[in-house]
Amino acid sequence: MKRISAGRVGILQGSRVLFSDYADGGVMWTGQGDRESRHVITFKPPFTEPPAVMLAISMWDTDHAHNARADLTAEKITAKGFHLVFRTWADTRVARIRADWTAIGSVRDEEDWDVM
Repeated sequence: MKRISAGRVGILQGSRVLFSDYADGGVMWTGQGDRESRHVITFKPPFTEPPAVMLAISMWDTDHAHNARADLTAEKITAKGFHLVFRTWADTRVARIRADWTAIGSVRDEEDWDVM
């Protein structure tokens, strides 16, 4: 369970097209090579501690002749950002995908002090 300990809670949201491999014969569409797509997402402004991050596939374009296999994960979550990672395997062919994310966590309060 993720607990938020600060008095103020912030929410950031975003959307990212991870790839469009059908257009140029990329590895996700051909099924050859590394089958991972990794993107660094930066929180602006940053949270005060690592937030809870939720992901969703918001656009999914696959080949109908093969099984659709997918793993969408948030890795290396910090107060400043995270890695958005999509993986597939076997004979799955993905033309393109878009992922949406929501981060919920502690943010600075106007009453917070920076003690030096």
